[in-house]
Amino acid sequence: MVNPDLQHLPSSAELPCSDDTPVDNEDQNFVPNFLLFLLKFIWATRNDWFFAVDMAVYHLTGVNPRIPVVPDGFLSLGVERRKQGKSRKSYVVWEENGIVPILVLEVVSWTPGGEYDEKMAIYAQLGVLYYVIYNPDYWQRDRHQPFEVYRLENGSYQLQIGEPYWMPEVGLGIGRTTHQSGSIQQEVLSWYNQNGDRYLTPEEQLEQYRDRFGDLPNLSP
Repeated sequence: MVNPDLQHLPSSAELPCSDDTPVDNEDQNFVPNFLLFLLKFIWATRNDWFFAVDMAVYHLTGVNPRIPVVPDGFLSLGVERRKQGKSRKSYVVWEENGIVPILVLEVVSWTPGGEYDEKMAIYAQLGVLYYVIYNPDYWQRDRHQPFEVYRLENGSYQLQIGEPYWMPEVGLGIGRTTHQSGSIQQEVLSWYNQNGDRYLTPEEQLEQYRDRFGDLPNLSP
């Protein structure tokens, strides 16, 4: 690890937004995006969080601050939703008051990406509290479970038990569920409350309303 001159670190404008590594399955984008859009609904009135998909995280705990780690998804708390009212191109820890992601998600694909070793070591060094590995298709190959949550304890990750798994520091639980979109049904990850109840999507809430009260009234003139 290096100790860079904090006054001469590159700015986010100078740094690439990702490592340009293409995903090799649809879930690597869909699953974290599903979590993002659901979180926008759950925390609609909050502005102290940021969730990103496939975005570079630049930090000071590696060999070079210009070399990022790029999770499939990550959540940071205590930061602006939009940095100075604008969208971030990357997440630069030294521009976020030193706040590192509290949760990182990796979706395992056909091409192994170091989720269980290299990336795990990077996230532990960085200080990410929760590390979620979702591996629905290749878990037997990798000799792991399809869904695993690790918590950082004394500098190393410890596998946690329970699903959905409640994360008190985040104020959310996370676990698997089945998502229905039209005629397509697929397994995804979702957020849960402390009682273990899954947060419904806006579409599901609308469907519940229709089942109970019928179609929404036509308010057009």
